[in-house]
Amino acid sequence: MNKKYELPPVDFGSDLVRYAFEVERLRGDLGNGTTPARTLTELHALFRLVMSVVSARIEGNRTTVYDALSELPPLGSAAPVESDALREITNILDGIDFIDATDPTTPLSHIFVRELHRITVDGLRREGDSTPGEYRRRDVSIAQSAHTPPSHVYVHAEMSELLDFVNRDMPTHQQMIHAAIAHHRFVWIHPFGNGNGRVSRLFTYAMLRRNGFDSIPGYRAVNPTAVFGNDRDGYYSALEAADDLSPTGTIGWCEFFVHGLRDDLARLIQMQDFTFLTERLIDPAVDRLIASGGATAAEGSALKLAARSGVVKAGDLEPAFSGSPSQRSLAIRSMLERGLLVRDESGPRFYRVSLARAPLGPYVIRQLDELGHLPRILRDDRRSRD
Repeated sequence: MNKKYELPPVDFGSDLVRYAFEVERLRGDLGNGTTPARTLTELHALFRLVMSVVSARIEGNRTTVYDALSELPPLGSAAPVESDALREITNILDGIDFIDATDPTTPLSHIFVRELHRITVDGLRREGDSTPGEYRRRDVSIAQSAHTPPSHVYVHAEMSELLDFVNRDMPTHQQMIHAAIAHHRFVWIHPFGNGNGRVSRLFTYAMLRRNGFDSIPGYRAVNPTAVFGNDRDGYYSALEAADDLSPTGTIGWCEFFVHGLRDDLARLIQMQDFTFLTERLIDPAVDRLIASGGATAAEGSALKLAARSGVVKAGDLEPAFSGSPSQRSLAIRSMLERGLLVRDESGPRFYRVSLARAPLGPYVIRQLDELGHLPRILRDDRRSRD
């Protein structure tokens, strides 16, 4: 195997080793919290949208997360997306779904990678590719980069070598370094005519699933895109420094990746503290929704009750809605029609709070921002929600 797929020698006392051990310590804390699994599932749906916006934003898409929440079709809808900018985001969402539907123990293959590309560029004009799902057939250069990717003649062979490396079984303490190197080498090869950045981030998400994050219920929200969106300039700078494939450049890139993942995991672990989640995130978001006129005080009380219970029936919301059962049913129907509540998988008479879409979703995003839980690349998306 080429030396570019050897793990670099790392001093045991280095920052990289310290970050890697901290990631493993934090990973051990995942799944041990008090937040109900269904609430984590709602958060995952919200985070997957946020990360899709971030991935598109890194490539220059200016759609705000608020626009995505309000303009994208409801979850599960087959309605077409006309806007090219929104289609780019929905394609990334489809890529995440494709990965989530794949057995994480299945080795990553050429077919898998090319399908990720086909999904990512499907139907796009500005950020599409003339050969979706196929490796590039011409030599390319990368704008504002000194690195020249390998000739198209060698792309398949280079990708075969990368996939051999990706599918190696690694000791737990080396898995984050393994994923970091694979991400850089993918971008270094630049296997497609366009869409390499978006596909590389999806590819690395798939690697994290292979490395065990998918086995923790509700924590598919662990997505490396948050790391890259938190410091876009640092992301590109660290990638470029590793382009000479030297141990020094590779270690610097791995430090950037693992350090960022550690910080993101720490934020996610806060979300498994149900008291923190309800008091610091959901309740303030509901209060903002009420203040905006998007919900009545009674509906706000019902949302807070449902958030604390995870799943509710009509009778559970009696403290919020005084009056007869038929009046309560009408109030619940109105909340369902407006997307404040959604039907739970338990049955048609079971409901839960909808955190992942409008009208509550934008206020959850605003509160996440104030808590410091959003990548910095979304900072310009701020607008008054009070």
